[in-house]
Amino acid sequence: MNRSRSILSSLGRAKSLIPTRHSQSHSLFNQVNHHQLSSVSSISSVGLNRGSNTHFVSHQKKALFSTGPKSLLSLIAENEWCDGLETELENYMPQLCHETVVYVLRKLDKDPQKAHDFFNWVFEKKGFKPSSSVGSLMLRILVLKDMKNFWVTLRKLKERGFYLDGETYVTLLGIFKKEKMLSDATALMHFYGRMKDENVVDGVVRELVKVVLDSEWSEVVERELGGLVDDKLSDNFVLRALRELRNWPMKALSFFRWVNGVSGYGHSTVTYNALLRVLGRSESINEFWSALEEMKNAGHEIDIDTYIKLSRLFQKYVMFEDAVRLYEVMMDGPYSPSSQECNMLLRSVATSTEPNMNLMWRVVKKYDASGHGRSKAVYDGLHRALTSLGKFDEAKKVVDTMKNAGYEPDNITYSQVVFGLCKFRRFEEACKVLDEMDVEGCVPDIKTWTILIQGHFRGGEVDRALECFSKMIAKGIDPDADVLDVLVKGFLDHNEVERANQFIKETVGTLRLRPWQATYKHLIEVLLQGRKFEEALDLLVSMKNQNYPPCPEPFVEYISKHGTVADAVEFLSALSSKAFPSISAYVNVFKSFINEGRHADATDLLYKCPHHVRSHQEIFKLFGSQSNVKSPAAEGQTSLPLNANINATWVEASDKSMAMQ
Repeated sequence: MNRSRSILSSLGRAKSLIPTRHSQSHSLFNQVNHHQLSSVSSISSVGLNRGSNTHFVSHQKKALFSTGPKSLLSLIAENEWCDGLETELENYMPQLCHETVVYVLRKLDKDPQKAHDFFNWVFEKKGFKPSSSVGSLMLRILVLKDMKNFWVTLRKLKERGFYLDGETYVTLLGIFKKEKMLSDATALMHFYGRMKDENVVDGVVRELVKVVLDSEWSEVVERELGGLVDDKLSDNFVLRALRELRNWPMKALSFFRWVNGVSGYGHSTVTYNALLRVLGRSESINEFWSALEEMKNAGHEIDIDTYIKLSRLFQKYVMFEDAVRLYEVMMDGPYSPSSQECNMLLRSVATSTEPNMNLMWRVVKKYDASGHGRSKAVYDGLHRALTSLGKFDEAKKVVDTMKNAGYEPDNITYSQVVFGLCKFRRFEEACKVLDEMDVEGCVPDIKTWTILIQGHFRGGEVDRALECFSKMIAKGIDPDADVLDVLVKGFLDHNEVERANQFIKETVGTLRLRPWQATYKHLIEVLLQGRKFEEALDLLVSMKNQNYPPCPEPFVEYISKHGTVADAVEFLSALSSKAFPSISAYVNVFKSFINEGRHADATDLLYKCPHHVRSHQEIFKLFGSQSNVKSPAAEGQTSLPLNANINATWVEASDKSMAMQ
């Protein structure tokens, strides 16, 4: 609260420039009835000790399960792993298919130990032969969460002849590097390298891909491929070939069609799922749906892992019609997506530029038909789309239905209304919503205020956006980095660069707030574009004081094109909290000058650098390619051959002209 008052006080001058506005608007959330949310009780399961031989089968409990992957998952999830559970699983489902194994593993990804127990059981005791896609899924579940079993599983897979595909390898390596697990990253690199060297099939796949890509599909290509694959065909071989051809979906499809029946090989669920992943893009979407129909007719199902990846891909590339159609297909099958997947799909459609309500209702209809009760997230998805389209009366009906189902409007609900009203420039009503929230006992949080402020900026109401910010402070809400970013970007979007810079200086210098690093960087880039070097340099110092790593790239680019040697010296001095920045910082500036043809300025800067920089091997190498460059800073000096043989006499003589020690 004290910080809020300080901020409000500091904004007094800016606030005085903003005219006061008063308005009345019709309540969008009237007659809100408060009641407690209903709770759903769950049946607790009897815990069994791991490894126990306790008799597991309960006929009463067994009768509760219907045959299917969901029931199998419930049986596993509700009990500790033991011999009794394995016996019951064996009696319950003697045969396990690829889709069921993937479904169970995916659903157990938050319980890596149980997922590993299940994987070992199907692998060791059931005789199930998992594909490399199943092995990769198991590794993704174990990584970080259970590193001991991760390495055990990876080694075991290799011993059984499985191949770690490049996509999974890159994913795992990226995780290790992000978490700074350097020893694991190194071990994985060595493992992958040895695996590629030892795997004969890898070379065959490379040759196969080369043949497919080098020519149009023909009988000649088929004969050449037939000589390559010979007796090497297996699901894992086909998987690897399809992965290598993933950027050429039509070529991949031709290979897929050809390989079926070669040497008695026939496609399985595994290879069909791999093909769908390759074809699931805009340029081959018709072939995707044809392949899916063919797959279903052959008695195969999309596994849940493939569905999730395809759905995310469709949403990313705004292929919402295909995403919804795929959701409907999955909901009609035995491996229906979770409620979270439904919520994510609804949110993606609702937050698109122009939400398609027909698609929204199709998702909800299919969700309802599955027997699920609508969650708050489902109502939020519908409400978000309607308010984004300006259909506030229909949105109000959704809220009424939501309340009857036991869910009260919250900050998410109100924020969606605020967003929609601002989008349609109904700013008075948007501000009024926050007043209604106070009356109804739902105090607007920082997110709701941020949406209101951002909405005003997007509508061109810059002064009014700042007024909303001041009102937020007056309510005792401390600003966070998100709202600071919205304000800075809002000013910049309306070419008010000075105002944005002044705002950051005041909030950081006077009020001790901490903007995002990205906010600093964006503002620095805009300032440099406007040739405001000193202002940008001040922000660099502010970043350093906030313990953010500096962003030297825009400065180096600016200095090389528009700056002076003095600017370079000033920048290098401000770059580090130590006496001098790193050698690489000097090298970058020197290179930028040289690349712009400013050799004399590069040499002049060299004479102004401290001794340890001028005598550094990297600097010698850099200037070794530049000969007979005169230094305008070294008065009376003659042309110098700047090469690797620069002697210590010249280095020490130039100490007298140093400007940075």
